[in-house]
Amino acid sequence: MEVLLGITGKDFTLLAASKAAMRGVTILKAEDDKTKLLNPHTLMAYAGEAGDTVQFAEYIQANVQLYGMRNNSSWQLSPSAVASFIRRELARSIRSRNPYNVSLLVGGYDTNTARPHLYWLDYLGSQATVPYAAHGYAQYYCLSILDKHHQPDIDLETGLKLMRMCRDELTKRLPIDFKGLLVKVVDKDGVRIVEL
Repeated sequence: MEVLLGITGKDFTLLAASKAAMRGVTILKAEDDKTKLLNPHTLMAYAGEAGDTVQFAEYIQANVQLYGMRNNSSWQLSPSAVASFIRRELARSIRSRNPYNVSLLVGGYDTNTARPHLYWLDYLGSQATVPYAAHGYAQYYCLSILDKHHQPDIDLETGLKLMRMCRDELTKRLPIDFKGLLVKVVDKDGVRIVEL
């Protein structure tokens, strides 16, 4: 019952993940953060098998930060470079004996081009650049809302309104309480948590 949502706007990227850590229909933890800060302007949200997701997310986070330290601490990878690195690692993983079963949304703000980015990645190593995205049960209930209401030049308030619409639809239609959404915004100022 995991939920991942991502929305881009004129100058921001919103990423949301369900707060509940679940195994089947059992809620193990009600306040779980399923996001990792990869660098000051790139955020990754993950869903999938419990062990795989945390191990893979920490591996990616450590390698992206290591790259920044080795090359220049003031210069960081762009969101597109991070997404390509993650895609390569997922593709390498699926060809191994122990593939990771993890689905990801990578959102960021490229400070060089002043544009937001959102990437959809799945456990097979597929990658797509998208204006909005969903993983888990959110894709069944929220993609039609985003298809109808999303515009490429929306402001942050409109993006939060769209996220509220998605949350309300999930609350109404999901048979199990997913404990709400933890929403983070990535913009020119970095990453911060926002309330719906």
